[in-house]
Amino acid sequence: MRKTLLVAALLAFAGSAFAAPVSYKLDPNHTNVLASWSHFGFSNPSVGFSQVEGTLVYDADKVSASSVEVSLPINGLWAFSALFNEHLNSADWFDSAQFPTATFKSTKVEAAGKGKLKVTGDLTIRGITKPVVLDATLNKAAEHPLGKRAAIGFNATTTVKRSDFGLAKYVPNVSDEVQIRITTEAMVPKPAQ
Repeated sequence: MRKTLLVAALLAFAGSAFAAPVSYKLDPNHTNVLASWSHFGFSNPSVGFSQVEGTLVYDADKVSASSVEVSLPINGLWAFSALFNEHLNSADWFDSAQFPTATFKSTKVEAAGKGKLKVTGDLTIRGITKPVVLDATLNKAAEHPLGKRAAIGFNATTTVKRSDFGLAKYVPNVSDEVQIRITTEAMVPKPAQ
């Protein structure tokens, strides 16, 4: 009898935690956004964006009711070299003084197979907004062992053209296409104290 009650309680928790829709806050310590491109065909450098903030709403029963909204501070960009970092933040590139934040806001989420999603949304960089499609994979949805709250994790990829966002310097020698890889972990926020 005790086992039956425990199983029923766990199923009730799982149903309430992950059935429709659950709102999560992105964990900036476990969210990475990496961009890479070809540099004159010699190398494929990468930059990372840190200090990512955002919310993710996931509805396992009705995926189309899911959404994501993310903010990436440009001064959180890291190019693995202080000099290159400064260069990318200059007016020649991201112009972080005038455009301090890049954003992504979903407009549509669709199921794309077991544990797979297509997330369409608006990406804004340097004040220019263009539609982007993320191919996302659900890594895990469960109670986080450290936070003891519902958590979720995704990986996602997309390719964008930097010229679409006013970043066309050296195209085509430095590739116009930029591959973006994202991994994110998010958790239900702590209740207000």
